[in-house]
Amino acid sequence: MVKWVYTFGDGTAEGESKLRDLLGGKGANLAEMSNMGLPVPPGFTITTEVCTWYYANGQSYPGDLKHQLEAGLAHVGRLTSKTFGDAANPLLVSVRSGARASMPGMMDTILNLGLNDVTVEALAKSSGDARFAYDSYRRFIQMYSNVVLDVDHHNFEDILEVYKERKGLSLDTDLSAADWQTIIADYKARVQEETGSPFPQDPHAQLWGAVSAVFSSWMNQRAITYRRLHAIPEGWGTAVNVQAMVFGNMGETSATGVAFTRNPSTGAKELYGEFLINAQGEDVVAGIRTPQNITEAARIGAKSDKPSMETALPEVYDQFIATAATLEKHYRDMQDLEFTVERGKLWMLQTRNGKRTARASIRIAVEMANEGLITREEAVVRVDPSSLDQLLHPTIDPAAERSILATGLPASPGAAQGEIVFSSNEAEALKASGHKVILVRVETSPEDIHGMHAAEGILTTRGGMTSHAAVVARGMGKPCVSGAGSLRIDYQAGTLTVAGRTLKKGEVITIDGSTGQILLGEVAMLQPELSGEFATLMSWADEARRLTVRTNAETPTDARAALQFGAEGIGLCRTEHMFFEEDRIVAVREMILADDEKGRRAALAKLLPMQRSDFVALFEIMAGLPVTIRLLDPPLHEFLPHSDAEIAEVAAAMGADPRKLKARAEELHEFNPMLGFRGCRLAVAYPEIAEMQARAIFEAAVEAARSTGRPVVPEVMVPLVATKAELDLVKARIVAMAEAVRSETGAAFDYIVGTMIELPRAALQAGRIAESAEFFSFGTNDLTQTTFGISRDDAASFLNPYLVKGIMAVDPFVSLDQDGVGELVRIAVERGRATRPDIKLGICGEHGGDPDSIHFCETVGLDYVSCSPFRVPIARLAAAQAALGKAAASQA
Repeated sequence: MVKWVYTFGDGTAEGESKLRDLLGGKGANLAEMSNMGLPVPPGFTITTEVCTWYYANGQSYPGDLKHQLEAGLAHVGRLTSKTFGDAANPLLVSVRSGARASMPGMMDTILNLGLNDVTVEALAKSSGDARFAYDSYRRFIQMYSNVVLDVDHHNFEDILEVYKERKGLSLDTDLSAADWQTIIADYKARVQEETGSPFPQDPHAQLWGAVSAVFSSWMNQRAITYRRLHAIPEGWGTAVNVQAMVFGNMGETSATGVAFTRNPSTGAKELYGEFLINAQGEDVVAGIRTPQNITEAARIGAKSDKPSMETALPEVYDQFIATAATLEKHYRDMQDLEFTVERGKLWMLQTRNGKRTARASIRIAVEMANEGLITREEAVVRVDPSSLDQLLHPTIDPAAERSILATGLPASPGAAQGEIVFSSNEAEALKASGHKVILVRVETSPEDIHGMHAAEGILTTRGGMTSHAAVVARGMGKPCVSGAGSLRIDYQAGTLTVAGRTLKKGEVITIDGSTGQILLGEVAMLQPELSGEFATLMSWADEARRLTVRTNAETPTDARAALQFGAEGIGLCRTEHMFFEEDRIVAVREMILADDEKGRRAALAKLLPMQRSDFVALFEIMAGLPVTIRLLDPPLHEFLPHSDAEIAEVAAAMGADPRKLKARAEELHEFNPMLGFRGCRLAVAYPEIAEMQARAIFEAAVEAARSTGRPVVPEVMVPLVATKAELDLVKARIVAMAEAVRSETGAAFDYIVGTMIELPRAALQAGRIAESAEFFSFGTNDLTQTTFGISRDDAASFLNPYLVKGIMAVDPFVSLDQDGVGELVRIAVERGRATRPDIKLGICGEHGGDPDSIHFCETVGLDYVSCSPFRVPIARLAAAQAALGKAAASQA
């Protein structure tokens, strides 16, 4: 018999943390805490395998699940001395989702299940608090109706707000038991009105409805979006956790809270969290009430006048601090904790590795390694390379003038500016049309996930540091300011009002997620400085990695930035980018319009000193580090004007005949330029272009070697080679130019000539091409295009449906297609090395900065990766993780 249900509680459990794939993260950790002897309300977990069965069998259940679930309920009943569905002593439970990957707020939770018109009276009697009992019942009706019966929560909010207004009450805690009884009757009437059926009274029917709702929520739109953004496979499924209820809303000695064992924004070793007295867990994260600080130090820092948990519940606080320390030591990572205090007794409801900003992730990893809790290698592996993007973006210049509109809570660090938008759909639409936006909401919900992803930053008027907006923004690396209560939002009018000032949709604001400030207009930004723990972690990464990391750069600015980020050379200098500058484009066009070779050479002579100075600057900045320079690649028509007005303007500026210019543009026009007259084909037809560029490279190498005192060894790269014969023809011109420069200058210098592998034929013929090529650089942007037969510029119209329908797991232009394109790379590596064992191998497409693609590069044994300057740190860390992963795999 398959085991579908695993129980836990009273210091023992059938599961453990290692069963994460089966029990989900929440279920595995509840079992682990129970095994550790920590106070965990008893319960049971329905495995992820049931979720898989549910979707594979028409949303039905295995035949023996019902029996195992009832046995689980009986187990919880024995430990709590209560019976599920009993009229006199009812067991009440919570039902929560729990996938193996943390997905905060993406799936549904139901509390207080088992309450009905009869058991609520028993709860009132056993607790001695009728107000608490009926408050719990109305919460259950609201949650269950929304999650299971699909009755929109605004129905219940409207009833409650109208009632409070009529009675002159402002807070939910002001309502009496009689008030809640009246509201419950209204709630039930609304459910009957919306669904056509009365609110279910049978606790067993309630439980099965809730379990089905949790499994169904695995496929709701917000969960699907979250999985897509975080690359979580649909096939993993979710578990369901059914747990005896403990109540934080039983008076002034009860509470509920959320905490992190270290600060998730900064990484500081300090307890960070919030709690609410006389509340249930959803109240803290939903932002319905402003939470209180857990520690007294945090309360003072926040200038709050509400008591901290340290002073309000000192004995429970001491126990909680000890429990938090125990869990961090046990899991050897920063923990995200949920807890409830029921009449002075602490109960732990969840622990999981806490989500954190990139800055916090680095600090925590480095400090834990220095504390001896983890090794340096583990510290390197702990930090997600892609998250470093968060550190590589501007912050507000401290010297900039700030026009402060309001101040909220600094929920997620970093700064962002953009146009105000009030809806997630609008944020997504404006992002798609090239606008930068700030999503402004009263509070965010999981339905806002797509808008939060599209926005530069998020601003909310409600919610604390652990609200939905704060947690999700930190996970995305987006700046967020929450709880800005002085702001007034009018969704209908599309306005934001603060201190008598009204801003409209489309006006620009800046938010500072590190201070909580909301600023008017655009504010000056500063580039980040990478030092401290970042430098320490990167030094450990550099010790661990095998791959060299270079950059793609053709300007001094990019080259210097890349060096600051740790680049070890230039892997791709695209010379055509230098031709588009205003003082050069005229000479390029003269060359294109020339009637013969003599005319072309005359125009190229004007370009030679410009190209030479460009290369001198790069060689001097790199000071002896390798520099790979690609000869002219794009088709010539890209340098010419196209419309009649542009042609007339350019012709006038050049003193050329507009008819001749137009005729040449039409002559060079191609139906598919990506596969047209470009790359080495230009050098074959017009060898004088390659000669000029080669001369500029070698003359620059001589000059830079003299100025820096360091030898310069240029790597000359011939693009779009399909045959050895093409490369041989172009290489002969390059070699001739090297000999000419040596003869003219009297200088001795070394150089190597190689090619980009960006055509399938080149990959298949790599063994022959390596007879002439001293290095291969895989141009995976074009290799992906030519392998798939997809134009990257046109792919957006159909790639998304492919991703949504699971035809492709990931955009092949973002992360390398390892099965297809990767197979060609493997073939080229093997055949190239068979011919030339010491051939230098690298990758210079955008994949050179993608962690998964870098892992592949390590696997196939490339020598280097090359990426844009701001992705260099990402590549360094990913290369280290790839090397460590490969080492671990070889030892396994």
